[in-house]
Amino acid sequence: MKPNTISGNIVDVLNSVIFPGTISISNGKIIEIKAENKNHKNYIIPGFIDSHIHIESSMLTPAEFARIAVIHGTVAVVSDPHEIANVLGLEGIKFMIESAEQVPMKFYFGASSCVPATDFETSGAVLDSRKIEELLKMDEIKYLSEVMNFPEVINKEPDLMRKIEIAKKYGKPIDGHAPGLRGSDLKKYISAGISTDHESITKEEALEKINLGMKILIRQCTVAQNFDELIPIIKDHPDKCMLCSDDKHPDMLVKGHINQLVKKAKKIGLMKALKAACVNPVLHYGLGVGLLQQSDSADFLVVDNLNDLNILKTFISGEVVAENGKSFIPRKKTKILNKFNVKKKKPEDFALPNRKGKINVIEAVNNQLITKRLILEPKVEKGNLVSDVKRDILKIAVVNRYYDAKVALGFVRNFGLKTGAIASSVAHDSHNIIAVGTSDKDICRAVNLIIENKGGICAVSYQKEKILSLPIAGIISDWDYLTVAQKYSEIDAMAKALGSNLDTPLMTLSFLALLVIPELKLSDKGLFDGTKFEFVDVFK
Repeated sequence: MKPNTISGNIVDVLNSVIFPGTISISNGKIIEIKAENKNHKNYIIPGFIDSHIHIESSMLTPAEFARIAVIHGTVAVVSDPHEIANVLGLEGIKFMIESAEQVPMKFYFGASSCVPATDFETSGAVLDSRKIEELLKMDEIKYLSEVMNFPEVINKEPDLMRKIEIAKKYGKPIDGHAPGLRGSDLKKYISAGISTDHESITKEEALEKINLGMKILIRQCTVAQNFDELIPIIKDHPDKCMLCSDDKHPDMLVKGHINQLVKKAKKIGLMKALKAACVNPVLHYGLGVGLLQQSDSADFLVVDNLNDLNILKTFISGEVVAENGKSFIPRKKTKILNKFNVKKKKPEDFALPNRKGKINVIEAVNNQLITKRLILEPKVEKGNLVSDVKRDILKIAVVNRYYDAKVALGFVRNFGLKTGAIASSVAHDSHNIIAVGTSDKDICRAVNLIIENKGGICAVSYQKEKILSLPIAGIISDWDYLTVAQKYSEIDAMAKALGSNLDTPLMTLSFLALLVIPELKLSDKGLFDGTKFEFVDVFK
């Protein structure tokens, strides 16, 4: 069989050179790279890799995610199936692997180390050390994914430490998750074998972690946007950095992926940016992704120039999977699996009797996963605490979706809603139902809309309601990516029309139940101090 060939200016990132040449491809591999003395307009660069992502946050199956991601030049992802694992356990992870196997894009999954992330919330599954070993034995599982409960690592909690030792036994890297961790506690955390972190907030924090031996994954996701703060570290530490999206909601994924980060990062040097986006993930995780070398898998991109980096073609294993904004990956059918066992609620379930005094209030921070803690006077009506629209202190609720239980209640500032409510069953990490609204009646209505659909995101007002149903585990849609992005955008727009001044109100809402990120969050069991890792009363 005669090999296929493609010519252009070849960007050899491993050797930091650019030269005109022709690549010969056979059976999905590069069999020859021939340098030439010719003029070419186009450039050939290695394909982009997302070094840390939760595919579930796109609300798409892996097969559907691939259809849009390859348009942006993504050839592979290092994916933590942590979200679906919290709902469905091993069954959920195997679902993700099966979906990924339907398409040519390369998915490398991790064994989710913290399911549940903490014991302070109700999840749908538990992955103990025995199940983690079952996963790490699999060839499809490349690493132990983010070890979120850093206090348990520091205190050497036995089950978590067993998981870490199992990863070492099978020679698989261990991902970290340590926002704000510094000093002696950071040293203890890293010494356990944690090799990466994607949660650094400041440049100083990231540099401390690098100096102690960590690799830093520089993130720009839908909410957490620390990219501009951290990107300068690539200049002096090009071998210690990777690029990732972590969480990418569907409306943002349609616009771009790692290609957007590379365009921003190239100001510190194109080769260094490409090393972070293409080379370092392959070397760190041992991925089967080609790097434009002879005998490599033929995974690469054709771009118009090195300034705009507009992607003309995406190749995976020698096949063109996208060209000029069109994906050649066909849509795949998916099975539906879920775990949703809660009955509809009544408005009185969201009543919070007054006990006098001030209250602890979550302060949402725009474009950040962290929150702050406020102590404020509540608004009281008929003996109950209610949302105070004028002062933007709104009631927030988390409803257990796995069985009927008492609703957890609190208050949050900075959502800005003037009427109505928003709700979601995408609520990291256990994916119970989370809602915020201007009245108990509206919150109840939004929650019940989620329950009726067995998962979704929604916005409700006196006049209308909008929902994107998520029937797969309550967090993933069975629709195509364009439909999901459109429906998500409509709900996001409605939330802003209701008064929210947050850039991403739905994404911000989904992280207000993420207990492992400081400072104050709400689980289905109550208000939680993520700094001290303990529950606190709503009343101060």
